[in-house]
Amino acid sequence: MDYIYNDVLQIEGNTSRPSVIFNGSTGQLRIMGRSILENSIRFYEPIIKWIDEYVKHPAEKTDFHMALEYFNTSTSKYLLQIMQQLETMYLAGPDASIVWYYSDEDMKDLGVDYQQIIRIPFEFRALEDNK
Repeated sequence: MDYIYNDVLQIEGNTSRPSVIFNGSTGQLRIMGRSILENSIRFYEPIIKWIDEYVKHPAEKTDFHMALEYFNTSTSKYLLQIMQQLETMYLAGPDASIVWYYSDEDMKDLGVDYQQIIRIPFEFRALEDNK
């Protein structure tokens, strides 16, 4: 089945699956909630495909808001993949930033780890600032 790019990707979250709201027109990409999925590939594959298409024709500025209060190891692989795709786009010219929301010091430290890998400007905010 071919993937068809739509300007907006929206997935409703629950207790184990994050909410996703990606708007290609505004460049506002948000992942919020918890990601403790048993089958991460099934959930993240369409998100990765959406990003693949988005980076071909991105908004003038892209802001990736990563507001997960918790995520498991399998999720971390897909978050890195998303950020690497955005990094490739950013290094080619379009402006981008990652806004990393954290609920505690452990989550902030994870953001710092990603910041050391990904060459996109990071901004850190306490999770309660995600309103």
